[in-house]
Amino acid sequence: MAKPISVVIGGQSVAPGESRTIDVELPGLYTQAETHMPVQVIRGLKKGPRMFVSGVIHGDELNGMEIIRRVLNHNSLKRIKGTLVAVPIVNVYGCINRSRYLPDGRDLNRVFPGSPRGSMASRLAHLFMQEIVLNSDYGIDLHTAGGHRDNLPQVRMSPDIPATQDMAQAFGAPVILNADLRDRSLRHAALKAGIPMLLYEGGAALSYDEVAIRAGVRGVISVMREIGMLPRVRKKKSILPLVSSRSGWTRAPDSGVFRNHSRLGEIVKKGQVLGRISHPIGHDEVEIKAKRSGVLIGCTRLPLVHEGEALFHIATLKELDGATDTIDQFHEAHSPEQEGDLRRKGEPPVF
Repeated sequence: MAKPISVVIGGQSVAPGESRTIDVELPGLYTQAETHMPVQVIRGLKKGPRMFVSGVIHGDELNGMEIIRRVLNHNSLKRIKGTLVAVPIVNVYGCINRSRYLPDGRDLNRVFPGSPRGSMASRLAHLFMQEIVLNSDYGIDLHTAGGHRDNLPQVRMSPDIPATQDMAQAFGAPVILNADLRDRSLRHAALKAGIPMLLYEGGAALSYDEVAIRAGVRGVISVMREIGMLPRVRKKKSILPLVSSRSGWTRAPDSGVFRNHSRLGEIVKKGQVLGRISHPIGHDEVEIKAKRSGVLIGCTRLPLVHEGEALFHIATLKELDGATDTIDQFHEAHSPEQEGDLRRKGEPPVF
């Protein structure tokens, strides 16, 4: 059900047909410098759902910021119904410091729904819930991998909530992960409040990944079409996502210098050699073998590892046949070489 006609964020009202940037005041720093969270609100003239899309909840995960920038410049928004609330940088403090965390050392995505009298992280989480999440019908939260890791584009959803299943299928990422809810995460708090929400992962921290960004832009626009905020269009042959209900990490069996022999999106089988670890001096090496069969959705980017560190994230699949074709179709559809029209629109890819 669509929210009431009035849209008020940060004490400012946005009328139908209006687009406005609102700077929501955040808790101040000890320097007394004012800090704000930028929010872009786009309202259509016609009634429709209200959806939020957020980025940089972790201050070093930057792809979401670029995805939202491109979505806000998408021509299709001229025909929007309802309201899009876009928050490109939620964790402003962490983004300024190029850090995953807030100045108080906390992970913002582990303190929702927050409290108006708690820590800095808890207060920011409470503010975001009250101003943005609880005033929405749907949500999409954009992430990358953290901790020197890289992620294949993927969406994480709750299989027991039908609306998130439809959103996940519409998004068009190559992998849908039926992921358990993390306590006190934004997705957990939103779903507990009855707001269907997807989490999108793609790329690595402190960098832009063009394929992951394009997949994110298409995904957000496609979900908006699915829930009735934008007109439906005749689709080209769609990619049938790989659905996984379980995933796990293959960890380093020894400490040393890590060499990766696998690539994101590769279909691997249990026991397959994914990489090797050797000593800095000498020829002794240890093979890293897959603990399960499935699709490789995440991996470390660091060549220096300690025993027990997570190296390869594998999502299990019921059927491996045809999975390689799905991944290949996805990369072909989102590769920079396939989208020269972006250059003609003054939007060249980033590398």
